Amino acid sequence: MNKSKSESKYKTIGEVAEILNLVNKKKGTLSTHTIRFWEKEFKQVKPKFFLGNRRHYDANTINILKRIKFLLKVKGMTLRGVKKVLNSKNSDIDELHNNTINQKDLIKSKIKNIKKIITDIKDK
Repeated sequence: MNKSKSESKYKTIGEVAEILNLVNKKKGTLSTHTIRFWEKEFKQVKPKFFLGNRRHYDANTINILKRIKFLLKVKGMTLRGVKKVLNSKNSDIDELHNNTINQKDLIKSKIKNIKKIITDIKDK
């Protein structure tokens, strides 16, 4: 039985950018460069290189990338702060991540608020 691409053990950098919802706001394209930057900054991000030297990420690495994005974008931490959290042996990062509003819900809420502000301005 062949596994479909979506069920494969490893994901490409483009698939990971999509999973993380890393989109260039101006162009609407996936921001794979962000993942490559995080690879350089965080020793925990270690892609596998297969055919053609293309990056592939396993579930563990994708989870680390999700944590990095959460800490940087949602919690507003600095790169240095995120490195300290990731390097900490007794990190409460999973609890921190799980106890916070789902990122998609947070984004939807922000969009809803922006739409309301725009509507209020138009109605004036």
